[in-house]
Amino acid sequence: MTIFLLTACNSSTLSFSEIEIVPDKVQKAIDGKYTLQKINVVDKDISYVVFQSKGTVTSDLETQGDNTLIIKLDVTNQQVNAIKQHVYKLTLDPDLDTIDIHINGKSTTIDNVTGIKEGY
Repeated sequence: MTIFLLTACNSSTLSFSEIEIVPDKVQKAIDGKYTLQKINVVDKDISYVVFQSKGTVTSDLETQGDNTLIIKLDVTNQQVNAIKQHVYKLTLDPDLDTIDIHINGKSTTIDNVTGIKEGY
């Protein structure tokens, strides 16, 4: 499991890590027909990024300026008919207002964005 932490000057912590055990409420919100989803926890600085992939995924974070986060997902070793669900927990810095997800270096549209109540 890989964990990325970035600390900003205002001491807010940004983190992004793939999780093995997906909370029930998050799993229920995942729709398998979408390649890329973002599930926001209402009234919390927490989101889940769900990526369906046919290969091995590595991830990285980059910040641009003071308010943009770039999530980099790189896929290698693509397999035929071997789709795997990757779920990442994202703890956001409240100062960030833009999230851009790049898959293999290309900015990608999120297929579905939804919210769940806390107590997940």
